[in-house]
Amino acid sequence: MNQAEFNALCVAPSCTLRDALLRLEATARGFLMVLSEAGQLVRTLTDGDLRRARLSGLDDATLVCELPAQLPLVVHEDATASAVLESMDRHQIDHIPVLDAQGHPVDVVFRRELSQRIWLSSPHLGEEETAFVEEAFRTNWIAPLGPHVDAFEREIAAHVDVGHAAALSSGTAAIHLGLLLLGVQPGDTVFCSSLTFVGSCNPILYCNARPVFIDSEPCTWNMSPQALERAFESARQENRMPRCVVVVNLYGQSADMDALLPICERYGVSVLEDAAESLGARYKGRASGSFGHLAVYSFNGNKIITTSGGGMLVSNDAALMARARKLSTQAREGARHYEHVEMGFNYRMSNVLAGIGRGQLRVLDERVRQRRRVFERYQQALSDITDIRWMPEPEGYLTTRWLTCFTLAGEDATARCDALMRSMERHSIEVRPVWKPMHLQPLFQNAPYFPHANGFDVSRQLFETGVCLPSGSNLSEDQQDRVIAHLRRVLSQPEARRALV
Repeated sequence: MNQAEFNALCVAPSCTLRDALLRLEATARGFLMVLSEAGQLVRTLTDGDLRRARLSGLDDATLVCELPAQLPLVVHEDATASAVLESMDRHQIDHIPVLDAQGHPVDVVFRRELSQRIWLSSPHLGEEETAFVEEAFRTNWIAPLGPHVDAFEREIAAHVDVGHAAALSSGTAAIHLGLLLLGVQPGDTVFCSSLTFVGSCNPILYCNARPVFIDSEPCTWNMSPQALERAFESARQENRMPRCVVVVNLYGQSADMDALLPICERYGVSVLEDAAESLGARYKGRASGSFGHLAVYSFNGNKIITTSGGGMLVSNDAALMARARKLSTQAREGARHYEHVEMGFNYRMSNVLAGIGRGQLRVLDERVRQRRRVFERYQQALSDITDIRWMPEPEGYLTTRWLTCFTLAGEDATARCDALMRSMERHSIEVRPVWKPMHLQPLFQNAPYFPHANGFDVSRQLFETGVCLPSGSNLSEDQQDRVIAHLRRVLSQPEARRALV
């Protein structure tokens, strides 16, 4: 519902019953909101109220204010979708006004919206997966390992033009193994992007190592070369060089590898590329995930392709990948019996899930095109809202737009983002803030952090003013229109802005 449609539901107490009936028929929403001169909600008015007024002998010229007083059923701005639905069920109604702290109506929620939730990034399965899964069942290859695992590894490696791949139980498991393969030991230091999901850096703690967080830079939202340079210089002065650098490719876009890799090479430190969110993205003609000594992809349920849960470790180093496979299968030695001389992990992907992944991989390029079309439609529909700043895509980059993200400009941006997200949640539309940076997380409160520049904490600013929109490749145009309508109403209308801030 846009602002004009919302305004059409509002009438004054001096409105006649005839005019109210005409307005009900014109709006076709089943109710009106009666507002005082100060804009506060006095009551709601339904076609049932008008019928009862007629039956009691009131004529068309009767004013709405002459009707018997009736307290409106309402919710307030902090109400969640579940709370709104509970109120509707309790009072057996299908619509409910939302009031601000001063009693002004700022929104209306309808029951049908709550039954049609729009997800941020839901799994999108096709027709190919079924055949591979059926083959796994038919041949009884259900347990970890099997022909689909081998084939999925080969196909991923070929798709991203990397020599070797190991299919694992999750992207986090892949990062953990990657750190171990690069020699991370207890007490070591690991540099890591701060603006990321905690799965990028929890494995540093698994290794009993020490994370040092690196800020983002504005033009890609990924690791800042300036901050990385200062972190290395500080480490050199302390004689505590990192064992490796975890560079995260955020929201489906590669980091600026031409700027970051030479810094790491100059100090002789390996790069673990966290491409969990960016399978299908490219940087200057090369696949995201093909730059680090090791790289990681995720196939979690919300990723651009999914195996429901799973990950992949890739590298051009054959010896490292052979060791990855050993460690991921409990580090079993090559004996007839179960022989173990070192600690291993149960990190391998099952043959069934690998079959799903093989089917998903066949539509990866189309999924990228679909998500980019979702972004382009948002961008075009909201182009007149001048304080939206979309996540940049520099020249030479091809981002998958795994999630469509933007920030808001202006001094009140944080409050407006919060109000926007609460409004979308009331209407059963899943949106999220940009990742809360790791250096702001209580878990890592004592970890060192290097901002992009003195006094310029880019990742904090992105978190405080950023929003991620529904972006799935299976998002219909009708669903996207619903998201756009809510965004426009909240962000573009002066009345809505006043109420939100």
